[in-house]
Amino acid sequence: MDYLKTVVPSQLLAERGSHLVVINPGSANIRIGLAQQDTPLNVPHCIARRTTQVPKRSVQDQLLNSQVTTPQHMERERAYDIIASLLKIRFLDEEVANVQFPQKMGRVDAFQPQGNNKKETVIPWTDVFEISNPSSLTTGNSSTKDESGESSFQKEGNDRVEHSSSQLKYREYICGEEALRISPSEPYCLSRPIRRGHLNISQQYSMQQVLEDLHVIWDWILIEKLHIPHSERNKYSAVLVVPETFDSREIKEVLSIVLRDLCFSTAVVHQEGLAAVFGNGLSTACVVNIGAQVTSVICIEDGVTLPMTQITLCFGGEDLSRCLLWTQRHHQTWPPIRTDALTKPIDYLMLNRLKESFCQIKEGEVEAVAVVHSYEDGIPPGSHKTRLTALNVPPMGLFYPILLVPDVYPPPPRSWFSDYEDMLDETWDFPRRTDMSDGNFPGSSGYFPMWENYPIFQTKPKKEDNIGLADAITKSILSTGRIDLQRKLFCSMQLIGGVALTAGLVPAVEERVLHAIPSHEAIDTVEVLQSRTNPTFVAWKGGILGILDFTRDAWIHREDWIRNGIHVGSGRKYRDSYFLQAQSMCYINS
Repeated sequence: MDYLKTVVPSQLLAERGSHLVVINPGSANIRIGLAQQDTPLNVPHCIARRTTQVPKRSVQDQLLNSQVTTPQHMERERAYDIIASLLKIRFLDEEVANVQFPQKMGRVDAFQPQGNNKKETVIPWTDVFEISNPSSLTTGNSSTKDESGESSFQKEGNDRVEHSSSQLKYREYICGEEALRISPSEPYCLSRPIRRGHLNISQQYSMQQVLEDLHVIWDWILIEKLHIPHSERNKYSAVLVVPETFDSREIKEVLSIVLRDLCFSTAVVHQEGLAAVFGNGLSTACVVNIGAQVTSVICIEDGVTLPMTQITLCFGGEDLSRCLLWTQRHHQTWPPIRTDALTKPIDYLMLNRLKESFCQIKEGEVEAVAVVHSYEDGIPPGSHKTRLTALNVPPMGLFYPILLVPDVYPPPPRSWFSDYEDMLDETWDFPRRTDMSDGNFPGSSGYFPMWENYPIFQTKPKKEDNIGLADAITKSILSTGRIDLQRKLFCSMQLIGGVALTAGLVPAVEERVLHAIPSHEAIDTVEVLQSRTNPTFVAWKGGILGILDFTRDAWIHREDWIRNGIHVGSGRKYRDSYFLQAQSMCYINS
């Protein structure tokens, strides 16, 4: 119990690296693994549950998506033409014969850092059945699948071997990439518990169900992927690397999942931007995290986050994938197939692979010959060889977000958090009393457990700006107000997240940030620092390195959390001063 309070932090990895789990949840994926591993598992953060609902929704959030309005469509076309002018390519509706300037032509066969042929691989449908014969049943959901996640009953062309109906039954839930590969005709509904950087709460998706889904997904990964059973869980500690977008209530809830539901013995919370700085061995930087659904910018100085510099942008890599589809359809290069990334997740997987393989930022026409697949119910996937064009336009949407129309996939309404937190208001006016136990707070109907009545302090401004990436970076850095720090930050920009791997993005960021700095500012140099590790995993890696700087009291024990929660204003390192700040910042100020 007292090990983490007495051990020298630098000894922790050597002695308990195999019993330390680092968890970095995101909107589309969760990075999770043991501290002794070089890279984490990168698992789609979703779950598909069997449903009998009529009419059936294949995706939980599909009712939240709105159609692109006529004004949005016109703004998108104008944004495309602005980008086309910058890249020296044809305007949206311009024919080659009408081009007034010579065209630079480029051919891209693929930009695939991993060096594999995933871009042309047919994505198989998931087998949603499990064998109900007790003699054949082993570990539940994994009993009918091979190592790739494809059903062992599926042969080439996705023809399934016939089995007696008495032998098969539907799996109750399916997690990870397999959940994205379920046919829309199957009785399943896909849910993503985190959307646009927040818990995905809506009228159709309750707070309780969101938390339950998080618990099930994380528990499934721990058991099936990391092979940590419930009986051994109390021997493990967890490092929770949380996104900047999380509110204090959200951090509290996921911490409760880790300690109360997943039964880790101890846990420590780390802030994603700060972890990324640690992961690259820096102390001061402007961290630009370009994720799948949200982009966040925050400045770090000497290992301390600067809260007022945080800016959140509601777009990310998934929006680039949707933009890729829109661009190809407009240029009539997309095959005549029904591709719908919002209601057919397997199409999103295909589009994401095409984006990662072919999209890049460079001047001139960027084209590629690619294989596009069609996924229709009841028939094997079809392959269509086509010429993709304007492949440098979608990544430019980071600087011109009107091109992406992120409103099609809006963030969760924040009113739901306000409504939920209103239940806690009665704790605001009641100070702690000496005649109460540590685990109770007074309420209108008597004493309640403090854990259930933890007050939420909304002192942190949540900036969600409708601006481009270069403007957001410039605005964040200039908000520090000190010219010496501003110059240092402009030369210490750090790009993290999967989109950071896009070819040509670094010079594009440097050029556009330099142009975005007002002329009266005495700053003439900008630089994006090269990441020492894969930008997708640098925050996860930093979660490991960051704990070496934690004080011993930063660790939260399971029993303390369940019994007392957080003592507001106490000497605990994990207290709500800014928004349940990561301990790595708090210990410096303590």
